[in-house]
This record gives sequence, structure tokens and C-alpha cells, in this order.
Amino acid sequence: MDIFRKVDTMSRMEPSKGVRRARRQFTDEFRASAARLVLDEGKTVGAVARELDLTPSSLSKWVKQARADRTHGKTGLTTAEREELARLRKENRELRTEREILKKAAAFFAKHQG
Repeated sequence: MDIFRKVDTMSRMEPSKGVRRARRQFTDEFRASAARLVLDEGKTVGAVARELDLTPSSLSKWVKQARADRTHGKTGLTTAEREELARLRKENRELRTEREILKKAAAFFAKHQG
């Protein structure tokens, strides 16, 4: 008996129940109109999500963002604030990297100077 034979495990696997669908992208207008259905028309997140074939978690996030934009930040970060925060975090990361490089360069030159 050959104990090193290759085994085809894939053909015996049962199809997974939680098959993920391909990642979809939506326009800002679509997101706004979906959130409007919840906020303005009083429909539930679950009902609108089923109606538009969306995940409730995505729609909830859009509704939360739309609510924050409507209240000018009283219920969370507005879209503009989120964009600024992302930009500042990126800038901060770049500045830290530059500082580390300069620290290493200064140590290198100090070591080889004397």
C-alpha cells in the first residue's frame, strides 16, 4: 500500500453553506437613496436591505453615516471629517517613517564621524 499517494480531498468536501458573494461597489447616489428609504420613509433596515438585495450591516453603516451628515456631526463623524481623519492618519504615518529614517541616518553619521 502506498502511504504517500496523493489524496483528492477537494472532491469529497461538501459545498460550503456560507459562500461569499463577489464584492460589489455602489455609487454614492445609490447609498444615499438607500439610506433615505430608512431615514425619510421610515422603513426598517432589514426591509430595505431585502428589497435592494443588500446586507443589513452595509445598509446600517450607510444610514449611520447619512444621519451623521444630516446632523452635522452631532451623531458621529461626517463624511468630510472621516476624509480629513484618513488624510491626517496617512500624513502622520508618513511623518513617523521619515523621522525614523532621519534618526537612523543621524546615528550612522555620528558613528562614522569620529
